[in-house]
Amino acid sequence: MRNQVVGIILLWCFCFYAVAGYVSHSATSNTLTIVGDEETFTLSAYKGDAIEVVYDSRYHKQLPSYAIAPDAASSVATVSDSEKTLRFSSGELTAVVDKQSLSVRFEKANELLILQSGFNDTETGLGFTFAIDPQEKLLGGGQRIKGMDRRGHKFPLYNKAHYGYTTDSTQMYYGLPAIMSSKKYMLLFDNSATGEMDLDSQNNNTLSFSAVSGRASYIVVAGNSYPDLIENYVGLTGKQSMPPRWALGNFASRFGYRNQQEVYDVVERFEQEDMPLDALVLDLYWFGKDIQGHMGNLAWDREAFPEPEKMIADLQGKGVNTVVITEPFILSTSKRWQEAVDSKAIALNESGEPYRFDFYFGNTGLVDVFNEDGRSWFAEAYQRLDEQGVTGWWGDLGEPEVQPDDILHRLDDGTMVRGDAIHNVYGHKWAEMVYQESVSLQPTKRPMIMMRSGFLGSQRYGLIPWTGDVSRSWGGLEPQVELSLQMSLFGLAYTHSDLGGFAGGEQFDAEMYTRWLQYGVFQPVYRPHAQEQIAPEPVFHDSKTKDIVREFIKLRYRLMPYTYSLAYQNAVSGMPLMRPLMFEDESNISYIDEKNSYLWGDAFLVTPVIEPGVRAVNVNVPNGVWFDYWTGEKIQGGQQLDIPVSLETIPVLVRAGSFIPMVNTPTNEKHYNTEKLALHYYFDATVKGSQGMFYDDDGISAQSLSSQHYQKVTFTAENSDNGLGIAFNSQGKGYAGMPKTREITLSIHNWPLMPTLVSFDARDIPVVASEQALDLATQAAFWDTENQQLHVKFDYAAGSKRLLIK
Repeated sequence: MRNQVVGIILLWCFCFYAVAGYVSHSATSNTLTIVGDEETFTLSAYKGDAIEVVYDSRYHKQLPSYAIAPDAASSVATVSDSEKTLRFSSGELTAVVDKQSLSVRFEKANELLILQSGFNDTETGLGFTFAIDPQEKLLGGGQRIKGMDRRGHKFPLYNKAHYGYTTDSTQMYYGLPAIMSSKKYMLLFDNSATGEMDLDSQNNNTLSFSAVSGRASYIVVAGNSYPDLIENYVGLTGKQSMPPRWALGNFASRFGYRNQQEVYDVVERFEQEDMPLDALVLDLYWFGKDIQGHMGNLAWDREAFPEPEKMIADLQGKGVNTVVITEPFILSTSKRWQEAVDSKAIALNESGEPYRFDFYFGNTGLVDVFNEDGRSWFAEAYQRLDEQGVTGWWGDLGEPEVQPDDILHRLDDGTMVRGDAIHNVYGHKWAEMVYQESVSLQPTKRPMIMMRSGFLGSQRYGLIPWTGDVSRSWGGLEPQVELSLQMSLFGLAYTHSDLGGFAGGEQFDAEMYTRWLQYGVFQPVYRPHAQEQIAPEPVFHDSKTKDIVREFIKLRYRLMPYTYSLAYQNAVSGMPLMRPLMFEDESNISYIDEKNSYLWGDAFLVTPVIEPGVRAVNVNVPNGVWFDYWTGEKIQGGQQLDIPVSLETIPVLVRAGSFIPMVNTPTNEKHYNTEKLALHYYFDATVKGSQGMFYDDDGISAQSLSSQHYQKVTFTAENSDNGLGIAFNSQGKGYAGMPKTREITLSIHNWPLMPTLVSFDARDIPVVASEQALDLATQAAFWDTENQQLHVKFDYAAGSKRLLIK
């Protein structure tokens, strides 16, 4: 195989002898600029083993970088000059430039990662060509449905709606011009234009990128592991701040609520049905009574919503947040069309007039979010809504769904660019505007921003993407794990689906709906949403469906301490909440192909049920000991297993050695309280040591992490001949409203014997004879012989403490 790779490299180098050649170079502390006979390019080093390569283009304006975060830290690089090569090294990553061919070879620890073998620059477009390893697998491309390994496919790079998709899609709402390799590097194309990415579709070990114009740039990021690679990536493109905790709760959402009374009725129905609710989402009827003709009003239809301020305040009093939809299209029939035109907020045609075109919702213009005039006018709408109490933003159709190629956008420097040059970053710039406006309006609170489309790095603007208008069918449910995992690998960790499906559906399929909402417990955002002919909210369905779904929604809330801790991990390192099985054993390359099962954090292995009428689901169980979450059955991993299911369960396994913090079910986040914490530990004698954590803050403050106003408790278990020891250690300054002490009930699953000693902080804890006695005691332990569980109750405030069990 090594000879094959060398042969590819030599072939590409030979192709370049006649068209390229080194002339000179210059360097700074973190850059290397190379001048050749026919091309000039600059390499820049960033911290986290990342190198950017930017070419001068003869024919295309060098647009700004949209992928790299403004605060990304550069890295000191070294340059080594020899007769045949220039070596540009930063951290563990080295770019080797061949002076004769000007090809660029990327190495880590002297191992070849990838070779850039060509740059194409013509009046009609630009592009790059790379030679890749014959055996490596490639993930990436964003929202596509082609399996986890996307090698062998060619993808259009043009964000485009795919209404009612099911099990196959090459082009969707949120594409990403980037790949992640099984060799633990990423290749990012920092180009916003209409283009194409070919992942070896000709089976000749070639990867290529092309675009009609835009930034002539790519970036290579390397890592020692997949999590390390992702951390380096978000270090370059930006980390996602924690969402407000309520955004992890249950949403009421449909297309759409038509009036104020309907909103009140729906919220009351959730109360009557004893289903927790944290947010209600208003689709386009909030600004117009019809689907067509009103987009761009950006103000309440006072006939349907006569007192929106009161409605929002009433909902907030119940702990229910209001989220409203906005779109970037301003119809010429809308109330604000002329205002937008006069404010120079609309993108232009070649004559310098507002560009008008027809699409489904009417004759329209498009807000120009690429300049201050457009952003300022658009931002005023969010300011008005913020003053009225709206706490969450939903940006729809932001691909944009329709954008003529010849529409002209004005950049902040005055340059005019065509729509096809910046199409793929429209949603990114819109999200940036909404994020910055949110921070300006509510500097102490975390924004909640749902957007359907964006770009590399959009996570730094708090973007919460969803997977678009999926078919309301089993076929729509089937690819949702693949879609979320692919996006999560590139920083977009809150990618989720419209639970229950959105598009179509003439008959209510109770089983499919139930299975989708069960899966939703273990995805980042819990938001059923659909066209209204079949209610998406569980409160409007039959008793059997409601009873099952209610328990899963309550499970979602009981698991909030665990889920919220995953959000913390994502904020500090980019670690996804949903994680592919390839994280489990990086030497097992076959795990990359797993698209049905995934890890929810480190503790859970989840496999959604995606077929009707099944009594068992085949699960690819990684090595180690696992437990069935529902039954407690012990399972030996490292094999494919058929896990039995009923309509009330889906396959959920828990890793031996895991810690899972939980609480009692609150009505919503407003009543969330961790003063009583149920901590579950899954014991197995084969696990000699493990660790878990619990993160908590006030759930809303934007400065919680930067000011250390939180409490993070780390649990460390050590199992030896001297017994089971669990150390508790806390960090952080605490937060307003934090319990002075927490009553922790530790449940140790699979505990085999009555303990002879239980102590906490070197003080003995009595072992009582019944669960009732445990409930009445302040500190006590109870061994449940029937379920093989040891329950230990004690108080913990902060500092370093140790629990010992023998």
